[in-house]
Amino acid sequence: MPAERTSSGDPTRTLQLLWRDSSSESRRGPRRGLSIDAVVEAATAIADAEGLDAVTMRRVAKDLGVVPMTLYTYVPGKAELLDLMLDSAYARMHRTDTAGQPWRQRVTAIAEENRALFERHPWATAVCTVRPPLGPGQMSKYEHELSALDGLGLSDVEMDDCLTHLLTFVQACARAAADSRAAQQDSALNDQQWWELNAPLLARVLDEKAYPTAVRVGAAAGAAHNSAHDPAHAYSFGLQRVLDALAALIDRGADTETSTSAQRHDAIRP
Repeated sequence: MPAERTSSGDPTRTLQLLWRDSSSESRRGPRRGLSIDAVVEAATAIADAEGLDAVTMRRVAKDLGVVPMTLYTYVPGKAELLDLMLDSAYARMHRTDTAGQPWRQRVTAIAEENRALFERHPWATAVCTVRPPLGPGQMSKYEHELSALDGLGLSDVEMDDCLTHLLTFVQACARAAADSRAAQQDSALNDQQWWELNAPLLARVLDEKAYPTAVRVGAAAGAAHNSAHDPAHAYSFGLQRVLDALAALIDRGADTETSTSAQRHDAIRP
């Protein structure tokens, strides 16, 4: 289960903060010249460097040079702060102009933009967004991404489904890549070094007769990727399969539209 999820705080207060509604400004306590944006930037910097667990109201206050109670005059707590951090990250994402390009290139650009987001903010890979922070960054991101699927004969629900499927894949790959980097950092060994170190033991305990397919395929994959898992290859291979799956749905819709048009034409033919 994810350690953190969006929209877990006070929904009214969170939306007011996300949209910078003036009624969300608290009048309690000293201001000392801070702003919500400054709080979000400080929290994001901590998360980028040390992970989301390091982000506490006390730690953010310390980095900003204020007492913790001052911070609460801007943000009620970490739940609301997480929504602000993620929405800010969404707002700052690069938006590729793919107008006029084939749909595969448009969808690939969306995948790459989200992959870059997770590389820039690895903590975001572990955040559950089934209840997304409906702030300006989120809505701008959603509008931009849907444009890659618009005009392809998909229903509105299918467009949302396709985008969800794509982004779920990208987030899963990004999380696996982050886990791989963490494993290398913790062990001080890259994957190839780890396997070479453990190869003698594996050679003794793995019975090729008992697991012939697993040993054969595992050896081939390991030789190809210098590891049991290559995050970059998994992303590249998986993205093509996602695109192929979307193509089947899009082509089916195009065939249906063509058939419907032909039937209409036949119906009005004299």
